Amino acid sequence: MNKTIFRGLIVPLISWVTAAFFLTGSSPAQAGQIPQVPVPGMVTMVDLGAKKCIPCKMMAPIIEELTKEYQGRAGIVFIDVWENPGAGQQFGIRAIPTQIFYDAQGKEISRHEGFLDKESIVAVFKQQGVK
Repeated sequence: MNKTIFRGLIVPLISWVTAAFFLTGSSPAQAGQIPQVPVPGMVTMVDLGAKKCIPCKMMAPIIEELTKEYQGRAGIVFIDVWENPGAGQQFGIRAIPTQIFYDAQGKEISRHEGFLDKESIVAVFKQQGVK
């Protein structure tokens, strides 16, 4: 291929694709990875954080435990906002981690910013009638 054609067509195309990737903050493989929130017909807690954030790392084992303990009774969803940058804006978060609770009809009932212990999460579930 002629160097002039390469520089005139290919280099700008590569630059455009690279710029599009960094400006959008996501790759096509990540598009659409945000699960449905709230989980239809269930009390739901969504934890918006990042796998590499310190308070988020502290919450990870709690989220794993609750996911097993409340399987089929409450929806527990983790969304990594660093891997899915649109989620922060979609859910209107200002800090991570942020936990948002929804009742079984899908209405937001409360939200919390920062680390949240297991007992506090379970208390919200109980308040919403989840056994």
